[in-house]
Amino acid sequence: MREFNALRAYPQPPNPREVGEGIRTIKNKIVASYRDVGYYDGERNNGYGGFKYDGRWKKIAETMCEDYGINEKTALLQIGPEKGFLLHDFREKFPTMKLKGYEMSKYAAETSMPLVKNDITVGRYHTFPYKNQEFDFVIAIGVIYTLTLADAISCLKEIQRVGKGKSFITLGSFFDKESEKLFKSWSVLGSTILHVNDWVEVLKEAGYTGDYTFVNSKTLNLLEKAPVAIER
Repeated sequence: MREFNALRAYPQPPNPREVGEGIRTIKNKIVASYRDVGYYDGERNNGYGGFKYDGRWKKIAETMCEDYGINEKTALLQIGPEKGFLLHDFREKFPTMKLKGYEMSKYAAETSMPLVKNDITVGRYHTFPYKNQEFDFVIAIGVIYTLTLADAISCLKEIQRVGKGKSFITLGSFFDKESEKLFKSWSVLGSTILHVNDWVEVLKEAGYTGDYTFVNSKTLNLLEKAPVAIER
């Protein structure tokens, strides 16, 4: 088990993102919970605000190949590929590699990239329809912390079961009270957002041996919205 950021080549937000009271409400979180058009291609406060392919995952595919020795013979699984942007870039690079995606959102799977659409299966994340040690490398970006704690542990165990020990995941986290407040205000799907130390305990409980990185207010460049001045 290693803390390692395999997403270091992903473009960082140039300006702080304001979060706070009234920006993302329970109504936004309800819309997001359906993981359909409202979350992916609806209003920004409900999720992505338009989830379109722009090529930014190409650099991630390249660096992952370097970090993990991924090549044409690698069997790769992504949990939560959404519309398959990263899978598409792997498929373009290695046309004959064994590539699978396991996605919770039917909408995302149906609107996924044509090159990998047939490689994406829809299902729940607490159990996977794959054989033991079927994949050389397993990826789960933005998945684990959207689940309940029990399902997060089950998902981690499944990643361990279907893989050969080489994997990469992201974990929604905080490191103090302020970072907890900011992340929970920003996230519309976050169900299990834990202190970084608590996540380590969860990974140990699940027997997870792969790589992980923390996503939090610092990595997302979140800033608390300034209070509106009241005229007197």
